[in-house]
Amino acid sequence: MTMLAALRRHWPEYLAEAAGLGLFMVSACLFGALLWHPASPAARGVPDGLGRRAVMGLAMGLTAIALIYSPWGRRSGAHLNPATTLTFWRLGKVSGPDAAWYVMAQVAGGLAGVLLAAGLVRPALAHPAVHYVVTAPGAGVAAAFVAEVAITFVLMTVVLHVSNTAPVAGLTGLCAGLLVAAYITFEAPISGMSMNPARSLASAAPAGAWADLWIYFVAPPLGMLAAAEAYVRRHGPGRVYCAKLHHDSGTRCIFRCRFGEMAAARPATTSMTAAVRPSV
Repeated sequence: MTMLAALRRHWPEYLAEAAGLGLFMVSACLFGALLWHPASPAARGVPDGLGRRAVMGLAMGLTAIALIYSPWGRRSGAHLNPATTLTFWRLGKVSGPDAAWYVMAQVAGGLAGVLLAAGLVRPALAHPAVHYVVTAPGAGVAAAFVAEVAITFVLMTVVLHVSNTAPVAGLTGLCAGLLVAAYITFEAPISGMSMNPARSLASAAPAGAWADLWIYFVAPPLGMLAAAEAYVRRHGPGRVYCAKLHHDSGTRCIFRCRFGEMAAARPATTSMTAAVRPSV
């Protein structure tokens, strides 16, 4: 399938990816301004440090969960991250044209989200204390690089194990959101907690913060690809059933999907998926 043919057939999924990361960045920017701008009552009420990062982590973890289980997330698979898309392409679940369009949509959506937030609260978002919620090393370049590889390795390992295990497959989005919350709370002082090249670029571009951006372009794909390689070596490529973080059998799937085989083998998947699907 050519790039143009893929666009004609799968544009709703690409649009959903753009909207998903765009909304994630709007949330990150608004909560970042609320919690870190010196004039904000929330910033004065929640002391800087672990407590404030915990609030931010809770907000962004819930945002991620809501997006994954939303109609848009169920439609596109809620990658929202070029490193995730690249990993599923490497696993043979995403075609080349779809992967390319997903990455372009994620980059465009993330940047649009930051620009939209800037239009709403530009003075607060541009304040040095908020700085467009840029991701930047907090403990040196080497530590940030290693940390980004480690957290993305763990995230993709969890996603692959949970999403490809029938009784708990419906919990994949919840697990991913909990990891996002935990990483922001505890890991952010080391690397800034990106895990996502498009997310980091979306903040860096309007902020003009290009220093060390390469870390977030290289480390997250490296960590996720390493996790995929470890998973395949242990379980085999046949144990990767789909590229969606939350598979809704009532929604079109554009991937090289074998989710039905897992669902047929373990009927509990359907009930588990229904049980954890929130209203969004």
